[in-house]
Amino acid sequence: MRYKSCPIVLIALFVFTTCFCFAMRAQAASQYYYQIKIYHFKTAAQERRLDAYFESAYLPALHKAGVKNVGVFKVLKQDSLDKKVYVFIPYKTWDALENTDHKLLSDETYLKAGEDYLNAPYNDPCYTRMETIVLRAFPKAPEPNIPDLTAKKVDRIYELRSYESATEKYNASKVKMFNTGDEIGIFKGYNFNAVFYAEVIAGSHMPNLMYMTTFNSLQDNKDKWKKFFDDERFKALGKMPEYQKNVSKAESLFLYPTDYSDY
Repeated sequence: MRYKSCPIVLIALFVFTTCFCFAMRAQAASQYYYQIKIYHFKTAAQERRLDAYFESAYLPALHKAGVKNVGVFKVLKQDSLDKKVYVFIPYKTWDALENTDHKLLSDETYLKAGEDYLNAPYNDPCYTRMETIVLRAFPKAPEPNIPDLTAKKVDRIYELRSYESATEKYNASKVKMFNTGDEIGIFKGYNFNAVFYAEVIAGSHMPNLMYMTTFNSLQDNKDKWKKFFDDERFKALGKMPEYQKNVSKAESLFLYPTDYSDY
């Protein structure tokens, strides 16, 4: 009987393994990939040209290609020597992230609308440098969210946070703190209106994670962070041994959306 039961056990194991693999693939497929493009510029002329490109060419072309909810943000207090524009692009799949920009080059409407940017001469570019960060959405926040804000767009504040860790192991601990530890749930409880939570998988500052929360004003931001830090659940979470020393450097950047941004 022992030997006769082996095929049944093997079949059951095979079915379980197959179902588990499909479930994991489905979960991975449901998690968005994000791209954050950071355009560095110096002059007002460059800023105008970037705005014209994003508004009239790039965002319409992305929308046409099926990429929705693209955010374009500027720094609240710009560095006069190194000004920046942040472009947040959410992709449903890795294939879309990898290939969309290339596919746009066959869109004649995009090429015509973006001619000034795309055909800029080497000695008169629209920006001084562009960098890219690639992220994968957290399991507990697998897709981007449109914030529910009441303030006028011009008054809104978007806070982009980056948490770097000393090692990959500590980074995994902080990612777990957001998901398994449900730090995300605490944020939701105080209506932080997050656009995304994600782990950086390619960028110049790694290992780290990033997330963006949104507010009606700077005072709204201040009030909600006070409630968050006073929350007993967060205090208890921070005292757990497995989450100690998992952030070595934290950075916060206040942004505001452009008129044409989808956010």
